[in-house]
Amino acid sequence: MVLKLYGSPVSSCSKRVFTVMKEKGLDYELVPIDLMKGEHKAPEYMEKQPFGQVPYLDDDGFIIYESRAICRYLSLKYADQGEPLIPPQSDLKALALFEQAASVELCNFEAYAAKLVAEIVFKPYYGLTPNQETAATLKSELSKRLDVYEKILSKQPYIAGDKFTLVDIFHIPYGEMLGQAGAGELIPERPNVKAWWDRITGRDSWKSVVAKT
Repeated sequence: MVLKLYGSPVSSCSKRVFTVMKEKGLDYELVPIDLMKGEHKAPEYMEKQPFGQVPYLDDDGFIIYESRAICRYLSLKYADQGEPLIPPQSDLKALALFEQAASVELCNFEAYAAKLVAEIVFKPYYGLTPNQETAATLKSELSKRLDVYEKILSKQPYIAGDKFTLVDIFHIPYGEMLGQAGAGELIPERPNVKAWWDRITGRDSWKSVVAKT
């Protein structure tokens, strides 16, 4: 059975999964969910995704939601196909560094980048006025974290070490929206961060996702 992804081409979290699927060379069917029409809040949708968010994956009746969980599931299920995105269980140290990097992304990048994008980019879609003071604080905090990224990436090409992993993919959807959120300079002004960013966004998988949005 072909994998079915219930999501939206414009959804940042859906883009994470699309990118992993491209890296793995997976065939899948996109079941488009219209966010503007509120289809993600329909009772039948929320039977599968109880928080009413996108995306969720249907793998022959097995339902899993949360984009990072979906990405991990696909990476492990298809470990021998396409790009290896999670270190093998046999390499405990590499796996530990991967998990460390995953925590860094969630707590020190996503925690600020996603909220900044939500404040400046998403609020107007719902007729709300962005709070510029809140945005400025989020931008400042993200900038401090990217200073640390600059140090990390001065010693290694990717966030988890020498190899491209899921963690790098996790950064891309909100990172590529920083310009729209008035923080487009945060990545280019740090040479090691910029070099890393160019490497990960220059991959065919992400270029393919961008071409379809």
